[in-house]
Amino acid sequence: MTRGACRACGAQLKYTFADLGLSPLANSYVAEDKAREGEMFYPLHAYVCDACFLVQLEEFESPSNIFSDYAYFSGFSQSWLRHAETYVTAMQERFGLGPRHKVVEVASNDGYLLQYFVQRNVPVLGVEPARNVAQVAISRGVPTEVMFFGRETAQMLRAAGHAADLMVANNVFAHVPDIMDFVSGFRILLRPQGVATFEFPHLLRMIEGSQFDTIYHEHFSYLSLAVVADILKRNRLRAFDLTELSTHGGSLRVFVCHEEADHKETAAVANVLAAENAAGLRDLAVYSSFAENVANIKCGALAFLVGVRKEKKTVCGYGAAAKGNTFLNYCGIGPELVSAVADLSPHKQNTLLPGSRIPVVSPQAMLARKPDYVLILPWNLKDEVAAQLKEIRSWGGSFVTAIPRISIF
Repeated sequence: MTRGACRACGAQLKYTFADLGLSPLANSYVAEDKAREGEMFYPLHAYVCDACFLVQLEEFESPSNIFSDYAYFSGFSQSWLRHAETYVTAMQERFGLGPRHKVVEVASNDGYLLQYFVQRNVPVLGVEPARNVAQVAISRGVPTEVMFFGRETAQMLRAAGHAADLMVANNVFAHVPDIMDFVSGFRILLRPQGVATFEFPHLLRMIEGSQFDTIYHEHFSYLSLAVVADILKRNRLRAFDLTELSTHGGSLRVFVCHEEADHKETAAVANVLAAENAAGLRDLAVYSSFAENVANIKCGALAFLVGVRKEKKTVCGYGAAAKGNTFLNYCGIGPELVSAVADLSPHKQNTLLPGSRIPVVSPQAMLARKPDYVLILPWNLKDEVAAQLKEIRSWGGSFVTAIPRISIF
């Protein structure tokens, strides 16, 4: 991407969607013995293209530096594992997938999803750029190639016999800076009647819920169906069906095929496009109002945390996720307001959160502190987290979420 130009259509970027100041990479956790060392901070400024309405960040760090060694492992979320297994069952039933077919997942992470196809004797291949994460998948019996996906990768995989009947791309669309090269790879690797499914947080829900914490450097783009449909069309692909999901605060699962394939388009596609138009997603005023809502959330969160501190009560966080790091850094929240953040992943425990330098501890260590409040940073998982940490009720503790406003429960 040329700085200042839309990564989808090339138009100059002029309009701000949200300016969150300077922030470190959201998954660049700091080792405790590196606590005295500095960090790199980059502008976290999202723009909207007034030509094609793609919301996007400029590229300040290369994908290879962001993703080659990654701290996010999908398999530590039980709700996400259930989501993956439900998906596998539905796809196998709908498309009759069996031992003579091939499923390829792009950004397959630790094999969290493909493992369920393996259990059903469906041949699979994962494509994952983070070597440390891919090794976990391989150890689970999920064949995985360590590489970024795009046109050249697809050509190589097709030549190696990996043409796909089903391609899976869950929450990766936003992670690629060269979005056109990425999508063109699907046309190359997908068999003539094959299907690809793309899951991504829906820009419409992001705007409605003021979900600014979805913005971080690892997410280069923020997507509406209209924008995705246009990108697909330019690569001779098309959306023929979709499902609206509750994951990540409201996502879309878009079913994609070759332009000339036999799959019939359902009414669901037209319905979501109509909803986006009705909500004004082609009106710049809708995007400019987002920033005001974000500022109000920051003020509300700080007022709550400062008030709790004045009352000499304590707050711990839960979920050392990227969205939490965006929230904490934008709001300027440090250990003086949130003393620790708990996370199930041992890969994150005993580190410091980037920027805020809040220590990451195990859930057991956090519970031992008996905080008065637990601030759930991945608010989209609040029910799962509250069930896991129900012990805090025994000393009168409460849970808190901050987006779209402070909510105590």
